[in-house]
Amino acid sequence: MDLPQILYNVPGRTACDLLPETVARLNDEVPQVIGIKEATGELARGKQIRELCGKGFAIYSGDDATACDLMLGGANGTISVTANVAPGKMVAMCKKAVKGEREAAEALDKELAPLHRDLFIESNPIPVKWALQQMGRIPPGIRLPLTPFAAEHHAALRASLVSAGALAE
Repeated sequence: MDLPQILYNVPGRTACDLLPETVARLNDEVPQVIGIKEATGELARGKQIRELCGKGFAIYSGDDATACDLMLGGANGTISVTANVAPGKMVAMCKKAVKGEREAAEALDKELAPLHRDLFIESNPIPVKWALQQMGRIPPGIRLPLTPFAAEHHAALRASLVSAGALAE
């Protein structure tokens, strides 16, 4: 099948790290490979992939905590967890970062930083599901193999949702 493919480099989920040289080789040898979700959090990685693969290769952050910096360094965007609960603010930050508007992008990212952190207090997507339920976007409940979000983390994530403007106090 000739569908475009985006590589998935999320070592924390796959237990495998696609090194930049491997990404470049796949880009050269497999015409369907058009980009990568790069979630190592290593900013130099984005620059190295860009140098090896060129401007036409799409680079998307898969790590919300470093997405702004990766985009300011030339990445095309992000495949975000935070965007599930604060889509408007994430879109605004991404637009500013991709345009190179550092000060505005960093200001928005600073507002989102507590969410970037607290949405990973437990394994994704457990905190996101809880946050969306608190926001009235989905009904309560969670399916196995996921487990309920631990009550000890509720206050921290609720505070982050409020500070990002995703939930009223």
